[in-house]
Amino acid sequence: MLGLHNATNVVVRLRQNLSVWGVRAQNINIGGGVGGEIPDQKRLQYALQHIHGIGRSKAHHIVCELGVENKYVRDLSKRELYSLRELLSKYLIGNDLKKCVERDVGRLVGIQCYRGIRHVDGLPCRGQRTHTNARTRKSRPTWRGTR
Repeated sequence: MLGLHNATNVVVRLRQNLSVWGVRAQNINIGGGVGGEIPDQKRLQYALQHIHGIGRSKAHHIVCELGVENKYVRDLSKRELYSLRELLSKYLIGNDLKKCVERDVGRLVGIQCYRGIRHVDGLPCRGQRTHTNARTRKSRPTWRGTR
């Protein structure tokens, strides 16, 4: 019984320390297979950019289409969150976007076109110069690390 009491004291102290130092990571789950979580301590337009496939212009468009002001995510009502989920379900974002891109690259590799071969070789596929540039695409891991 004494060990359990000490364990609860430790948990209470940890919670106090975390709240004092401000290590608070709260997220709101968008759910519905839409994308993932967005941070609740940011404004809606900037929080939406944490979802893969949503940039600045698409986030601004979504906020305007929702008809809500750009307020903090934690201040959104349940009705606004529901309409946000419905609106985000129209877009190809998150894991669905990643799977689509992976499938497209796999198709290019499968038909062995120029772009597919460049993807396999790890080289740029859009005509960029590789003699002096493309260091990030050309670096390959060796046994001792990267070249």
